[in-house]
Amino acid sequence: MTARSPNPSAAQRPSTVPLKTALIDIYRGFLDVSHNGLALLGTAIAVAAITLFARADLRADAEQQLLGWLLQRQDVAVVEQTGTDDTVTTERVSAIDPADLPKAQANVAQWLSRKYRVAPEPLSVLVAEAFTIGQKQRLDPTLILAVMAIESRFNPYAQSPVGAQGLMQVLTRVHTDKYENFGGHMAAFDPVSNLRVGVKVLQDAIKQAGSIEGGLRLYVGAVTTDGADYINKVMSEHLRIQSVALGKPMPTSFPVYTAAPAATLAEPSADLPTQTGLLEPEATQLPTALPAATPATDSALSNS
Repeated sequence: MTARSPNPSAAQRPSTVPLKTALIDIYRGFLDVSHNGLALLGTAIAVAAITLFARADLRADAEQQLLGWLLQRQDVAVVEQTGTDDTVTTERVSAIDPADLPKAQANVAQWLSRKYRVAPEPLSVLVAEAFTIGQKQRLDPTLILAVMAIESRFNPYAQSPVGAQGLMQVLTRVHTDKYENFGGHMAAFDPVSNLRVGVKVLQDAIKQAGSIEGGLRLYVGAVTTDGADYINKVMSEHLRIQSVALGKPMPTSFPVYTAAPAATLAEPSADLPTQTGLLEPEATQLPTALPAATPATDSALSNS
């Protein structure tokens, strides 16, 4: 007779018993620990509640801490909803040490601080912003600073009799739409917001006029005059600030803007964007460009 081989499953069955027993023990232990943990947690909560009910001073302190935590979380949520777009007015640095700026910007900040008697730390923020936005918009930052200097002498709360406001003296009632992304028209008194809106208005004016000088005329809203006095002031200050940024000697002579002979427009446009809204639809004098000074490249100014 041949011997029958034992059943493999029957041989292996006894070895699975200890494993099953171990898993059952682990499960029961987990239930016991969870049960005891929940009981302990419930006891702790009950003790804490009784203590707070009995001690008014502890209850008031706990309420203050909880309120502070909730307010902090609310502030964080507001900042997250505000976003990081550079057109939105957010919490930003209001003053920096000029020594922390690149050399060209630090020189400009110190020079403007001495000339216009403005604290160098907040002025450094404006200088840095002018260089940053100038590079993005392909507009000479020293021209932006020159307009700011002539318009408001770096007073962010300046207001003209006709309602031009802030550092760049933007007519808020004309350019209200440009302040929508900054929180509304009251942002005209926020230095950086006013700077950014002013640069946009200046850039549109230069593009419309086809030259810096013509753009400055539109920016100042010259209608009854050719704007030569304003243009000469801005361009002279522009060359001074540019020389400081480049580390060159201060210029002693400046090009003088003069108007061309009056030319009658056959069909004058009434849609020219200016600080005062629209130019009068009448014959005007067309400005001629200044003899162009060698412009500083963005890289020369930012890397100095």
